Amino acid sequence: MTKDKSIFIKNIYYMLAYAFSALSKGEFDDIAKEKFDNIHNLFAAILSTGISCRLKQGLYREYVNKTESLTTVRGKIDISGTVRNRIARKSAVSCEYDELSVNNVMNRIIKKAVMILLKRPDSDVDKKYKDSLKRDMRFFSEVDDIDPRKIRWQTVRFEKNNSSYRLLVGISRMVIEGMLMTTEKGEYRLEKFLSDQYMSRLYEKFILEFYRKECKTLTANPSQINWALDIGSDGENLPQMRSDIMLTSKDGRRVLIIDAKYYTKTMQEQFGAKTVRSGHLYQIFAYVKNKDAEFGDTPHTVSGTLLYASTDEDFQPNNEYSVSGNKISAKTLDLNREFSEIKGELMKVAGELRQSVN
Repeated sequence: MTKDKSIFIKNIYYMLAYAFSALSKGEFDDIAKEKFDNIHNLFAAILSTGISCRLKQGLYREYVNKTESLTTVRGKIDISGTVRNRIARKSAVSCEYDELSVNNVMNRIIKKAVMILLKRPDSDVDKKYKDSLKRDMRFFSEVDDIDPRKIRWQTVRFEKNNSSYRLLVGISRMVIEGMLMTTEKGEYRLEKFLSDQYMSRLYEKFILEFYRKECKTLTANPSQINWALDIGSDGENLPQMRSDIMLTSKDGRRVLIIDAKYYTKTMQEQFGAKTVRSGHLYQIFAYVKNKDAEFGDTPHTVSGTLLYASTDEDFQPNNEYSVSGNKISAKTLDLNREFSEIKGELMKVAGELRQSVN
């Protein structure tokens, strides 16, 4: 997938920055100027910079539940614990109480990711980043270790007071999930960071957040599309249709549905000929036609685009089709180009929404 590794890795930074809304903060500007030939080094650089900035404001704290034997009552008395103290002839009262603490899930996740990166050889992570991360870890002394296999990612919630942790936790997740394979000795080792699974998720999120930030005249959202059912049909057991990205003009009458596709191999081969994957075309066609039906007789346009990340294949899709009155296209976004060019291509994809409705 990568013709120029350093350019590709640099673009991973931009994709992460858009996906986690970190571009406007300014604290990562220096990273954008560096050249990275190793994904571990990029992650270490982002964590090093981000953690140092968080430490200036103080590590995020949240209330955690504690149970402790005390000489005076605090919070709620733990009856069973207090009875055990009495049996043991201890005068302490067992109490349950909430306390603001840095020893919370987010800080544990970040600490785990840092410890993983610190075990990498210097050829993977520069000494300057390791030294910085080691210094930062001194402020994590009250933060416990966490078993990466027991992290419930779906329960991690971001609010206004911890929104600055989005990028750090996102990077940490990529680091942690990339090393869950273990050696025979039980030691963790980093597996493949940039697998299709991780990159597909990042690619989709990047494109969505790019349009949200760069195309203020359009609305960009992942949107549910209703089936164009005949009267009297209840649609029971029909699957949900939910687009990756739906771009809508301000007047609401021009719609572009984008399906972001990140695959090692883009094309399929049928009878010796390379074609766009049939399942992808059927999916985008269903999205477009059912969305089109929502407008009825109101003047409008609905089109669809399969937006593939480029691969090393000889042929890359770049086609437009007119199907039953709607434009369906299959296009390729080359992630090995300078990011300014990638930005231009994405703006070109959205450009058709500026055309007038017939």
